[in-house]
Amino acid sequence: MNWSNMDWLLILEATFDTLLMTGISLAFAVLIGLPLGVVLFLTGPRQLMSTPWVYQSLSLLVNVLRSVPFLILLIVMIPLTRVLAGTSLGVAGAIPPLVASAAPFFARLVENALKELDPGVIEASRSMGASSMQTVLMALLPEARTGIVAAIVVTAIMLVGYSAMSGVIGGGGLGDLAVRFGYQRYQTDVMVLTVLILVVMVQVMQVLGDRLVARLNHRRV
Repeated sequence: MNWSNMDWLLILEATFDTLLMTGISLAFAVLIGLPLGVVLFLTGPRQLMSTPWVYQSLSLLVNVLRSVPFLILLIVMIPLTRVLAGTSLGVAGAIPPLVASAAPFFARLVENALKELDPGVIEASRSMGASSMQTVLMALLPEARTGIVAAIVVTAIMLVGYSAMSGVIGGGGLGDLAVRFGYQRYQTDVMVLTVLILVVMVQVMQVLGDRLVARLNHRRV
């Protein structure tokens, strides 16, 4: 492997694009997935606003989107991606399918985090005359914040991997670099370097996420 001939500026740009895709997609996934997860929890069996048909419909939608392999979702969403982002290539073209994949995944994690709470949290809030919205905002979400932060970390790590996959159809970032140079031009050194950078990204996210979760747990105690 010849590291001296590496185009470091191109690699730096690809790394930035990967972080940009991950960050923007994560933000939208949280904005969509958090309320979706709360609604799934509230409308579930024996919950505060139990509505079977709403829960079953949303649950089916979440399960369908989660079950579609990401590469297939990338291809299927190309027409919609062009409408939403104006292109199906580059960073902008990768974000809609990333969000479509990550939002339902995050929503399910949020629902599970809320299910793990002590039922007494809702009962105590309701006994004090809190409305459903107040119960969610002032009791459920604060109590579940550790689990929600952990879910955000897991989703971010998943998005790093998915953003690399988007390079198969020209999604930009390190994945695109690995495909164009590492695979199509047989530059093994580029392939190895992109893998190393992705591993470092995931490790840093995991370590920082674990520390944040541990700090939140300590504050709760």
